[in-house]
Amino acid sequence: MVKPINTAEDLTKFNYEADSRLKLLSYNVQVGIGSQGYRDYVTQSWRHILPDSRRQANLTEIAHWLSEYDIVALQEVDAGSIRTHYINQVAFLAQKGGFPHWHHQQNRHFGKLAAHSNGLLAKHPVDHIIHHKLPGRIAGRGALQATFGHGDSQLLVLSVHLALSPKARRKQLAYISELVIDYPYFIIMGDMNCRHSQAQAEFAKQGLAVQAGNSCQPTFPRWKPKYHFDQIWVSEGLRIVSCEVMDLGVSDHLPIAIEIEIPEQLQNIKSLPEHYLN
Repeated sequence: MVKPINTAEDLTKFNYEADSRLKLLSYNVQVGIGSQGYRDYVTQSWRHILPDSRRQANLTEIAHWLSEYDIVALQEVDAGSIRTHYINQVAFLAQKGGFPHWHHQQNRHFGKLAAHSNGLLAKHPVDHIIHHKLPGRIAGRGALQATFGHGDSQLLVLSVHLALSPKARRKQLAYISELVIDYPYFIIMGDMNCRHSQAQAEFAKQGLAVQAGNSCQPTFPRWKPKYHFDQIWVSEGLRIVSCEVMDLGVSDHLPIAIEIEIPEQLQNIKSLPEHYLN
């Protein structure tokens, strides 16, 4: 039962809680393919390179529930190629989901066939964006860095997709740790391609203090979850209110969502940066 808001004090408390909280989500979209089982990796492999009439319907379905969140990190999205009818999937999800701010980072480009990317959707203005190429013997992994807020009050958010190789992942986790270690407030979201305990151990080696949004619910594969590949890591200066792996979607991964309480000095991230006003 939801308690009604009857007094000015209740209303003030309600508004304060809304202002001091952020809802975030990380999702490996699988380019909107919508695999239903392991055999689809073979029988439906053509969808990785050719247009598919179901793809846009899948993305539209995703956009409906993404719209509930303030910031969304996306992996395995296409920036516009033959297989998507040259539609930038990050822009499509932003438009359908009601996100005024969106950014994509293209990590691999196979001519007109595919444009593998990370993405970020935001209800609040981004102060600046940096594209990082993550280390590894095989190129094509990246971290999309978005900074919200300005001056001394900033929140750093990373959308990442790490390598399959354990050696490359260790290097990439060390690189990510170096990016955020001097920021009091940061969030790392993405497909880590490793167990939660492995990522935690690598962060600890780098001296990075983090909180795990979720450490027990698997996210892959969607039809029979076994692996904790999709993870959200939060700096110690942010309070985690809730975190859940959501049993929905049209990818081979399940999305992971988190709600955090931000300190008063970070509440400026919901206002326009100065350079937007000049």
